[in-house]
Amino acid sequence: MKILFLTDNFPPEVNAPATRTFEHCKEWIKEGVEVTVITCNPNFPQGKVYDGYKNRFLPQKEVVEGINVIRVWSYITKNEGFFKRTIDYISYSLSAFIVGLFEKTDLIVATSPQFFTAISGFWLAFFKRKKWIFELRDLWPDSIRSVTSMSNQWILNLLEKIELRLYKNANLIIAVTDAFKSNLINRGIDAEKIVVVTNGCNLELFDPQVDASELRNKLNLNDKIVVSYIGTHGLAHDLELYVSNLDKIENSKVEFLFIGDGANKKLLVQKAEELNLKNVQFLDPVPKTEIVKYWALADFALIPLKRDDTFKTVIPSKIFEAAAMGKPILLGVDGQAREIMEEHDAGLYFEPGNFDDFSLKLNRLIDNLELKDQIKNNCSYLAKAYDRKNLAKQMLKELKELL
Repeated sequence: MKILFLTDNFPPEVNAPATRTFEHCKEWIKEGVEVTVITCNPNFPQGKVYDGYKNRFLPQKEVVEGINVIRVWSYITKNEGFFKRTIDYISYSLSAFIVGLFEKTDLIVATSPQFFTAISGFWLAFFKRKKWIFELRDLWPDSIRSVTSMSNQWILNLLEKIELRLYKNANLIIAVTDAFKSNLINRGIDAEKIVVVTNGCNLELFDPQVDASELRNKLNLNDKIVVSYIGTHGLAHDLELYVSNLDKIENSKVEFLFIGDGANKKLLVQKAEELNLKNVQFLDPVPKTEIVKYWALADFALIPLKRDDTFKTVIPSKIFEAAAMGKPILLGVDGQAREIMEEHDAGLYFEPGNFDDFSLKLNRLIDNLELKDQIKNNCSYLAKAYDRKNLAKQMLKELKELL
């Protein structure tokens, strides 16, 4: 069986789409599947090509842990600004389509969050007379409305019409949340061709026994209660709310770590400097293999999104990483994400956009050691329920049934 997988994010990038694709493909290789991934040269989220790569017009091929990887040219920009990013997405879509025409395959998988990748999957399936799968990671462009105030609503309306057409055309839709599936069914998509395969975690990589004492010492955190946010610093994550209010934290032992990059990173650093905050550190993104140590040094995981009904459909992948590392979760996301966390008692929910509620829940965990220890133990049950290996096998089973 040969699978052609289209994704504009792939390692060494460390965001959720890159990680999910890479770990799924590795498991499929073990099952005897031949996988070819067409992707960009790594640049997310800084909009700068990583060392060791060049954004050339000619495709560049490499083999990564058995996966055939083809890197194509795309217009590269930072993860900020709707129009520039759209040009980025379209350029990758065109390049992936052209290169994909020359690759032999049995099935085509195209993953979001943006759906221009799915457009490539649609046309490749048409010309190659193959079935194609839309892996739905985000309700894009609907999510754009939640983080921007675009005046050209007709553009978003047009994009939504294209989006709906792609859903109807796909032979199979792999949705990462039950809420996404419900959304599509309510919009007239056949429920029989929608399967939910959630995000999860690599339990071999995320080991709660990892020793982070050296790193704690390096960052002067030995006597601190560390609250960590690890991931993209984007418009959707509402991180400015937390940075702007950190001077309200009365416990001098509490320190916040923000690890990653994104559209709002500079703004956050500037805000912290303006407030002369002494209880926060901003660190650059680190490789996936190293991020485990940064999770290990944390006492609690901060996982927020903006207060918007759209984000009730989202399950941040950080939930699974934090749980695998035994870190009690402070979750500012309602909907299915909250249901998963509360089902396993793996953290405390606070109202999105409400810093006072966040502070209240944080203090509750700090003051109640019995509760904290209970939640730490429960985290392992959540992580095991969302083992990435099992989820990869589940998705592969669905793909094989299309042949």
